[in-house]
Amino acid sequence: MSDQTKTVSIWREAAFRAYLGSTGFSGMALAMQQLLLSWILIGILALPADQVGLIQAVIGLPGVLLMLAGGASADRTDARQMLIRIYLVAPIFPLFLVLMEQWHLLGVASVIAWGLGMTVVQSYSMPGQQALLNRIAGQNIQQGVTAATAIGFVVQVVGLILAGQIDNVGVTPVLLSQAIALGLAGLMMIRLPSVQPSVQPSAQQAPAGKAQQSDREGALAGIGQGLRATKDHPVIFNVLLITFASSIFNAGSFITVFPFIVARVYDGTAWLLALLMAVFYAGATLSNVLLLRYQPLLRPGKLFLIMQLSRILVIFLMWIEPPFWLLVVATIGWGLNMGITTNLARSIVQESAPKPYLGRILSVFSIGMVGSAPLGAIVLGWLIVATGTLNALIPAMVLSALLFFYGALFSPVWAYRSRQAQAPQP
Repeated sequence: MSDQTKTVSIWREAAFRAYLGSTGFSGMALAMQQLLLSWILIGILALPADQVGLIQAVIGLPGVLLMLAGGASADRTDARQMLIRIYLVAPIFPLFLVLMEQWHLLGVASVIAWGLGMTVVQSYSMPGQQALLNRIAGQNIQQGVTAATAIGFVVQVVGLILAGQIDNVGVTPVLLSQAIALGLAGLMMIRLPSVQPSVQPSAQQAPAGKAQQSDREGALAGIGQGLRATKDHPVIFNVLLITFASSIFNAGSFITVFPFIVARVYDGTAWLLALLMAVFYAGATLSNVLLLRYQPLLRPGKLFLIMQLSRILVIFLMWIEPPFWLLVVATIGWGLNMGITTNLARSIVQESAPKPYLGRILSVFSIGMVGSAPLGAIVLGWLIVATGTLNALIPAMVLSALLFFYGALFSPVWAYRSRQAQAPQP
């Protein structure tokens, strides 16, 4: 059976299609969250950059611990049931902000409350989604990751287009569409067959009181075990370290600096920000489609590090305040770069992680991908005020060069060879 046949066959699995439907709707809602939070703070409440960065950090930082807890739960419980509960409860948060807007109470406090609720949804569900994909995809890890990532980017574009209408239709209709998407994610997850957790419960059942205490202690122990498992695997540890460091100023720049560039440098609206973010994710989608054609890759670590270095060019193009058409080109390049690095990092981790610790290691990966950006938001918000909007991009360029040289010279990532690509094909 060829790699191409394997790739096609995964689309024929009903479980995989249900999984894509759920992650698609949830990804749409969370993409809307990214734009809505930035634009409500910048375009509606008109807050200065340092306050925006601080609020983004306050909303995002609790997700770090929640991702670790979510990873431990994904290994010890049925991730499907966990995700069903999360997605069916999640619409409460956008509906809350709808009420605040209708009662003319939309302000910093209500936005923080809504943002924290959505952080809980994103942070606690992300490791479960990734662990569930690993169990559904089986041996087709790279192909499954690429297909899920590509579909995820497509629905993010749809979510951004919906969120970009906030200036035209108002806050309430956009938030209602976010609530509907989250509810649909839960309904699609219900259609997914039950999948056994990586860590099976003991056959001997403890008394009820001791069982509850054991669950609490087991969750804390599971977090510690996941951190140790990550540290003990050199390739996984270095991929996650590079991803975490990169996300502080690269993902942070996209979340905090890019909206200010659109609003201040190019005098744009929420719709223009939505279009440019959609262009970014379209580039990410294209990169994953191209990767799907050539996977499994034998040396994904080498390409992962090269893309760290190539990111400097696209961020430099934005830093020089180019004409609008060149800004679009740079945004596409940034999306292509992010799509490839995200896919390769996730594939390396999922392919290399010991199965009993998969959810917990993926929770650490999620922190590197998402949880580090709020740390950068504080610094980048201050840099925008102190040095100007475009100069806040400089740390991302410097860090990208340092990460490339570290990964190529001082880590095993450059020499990593995929077991899946080396395995003999039947």
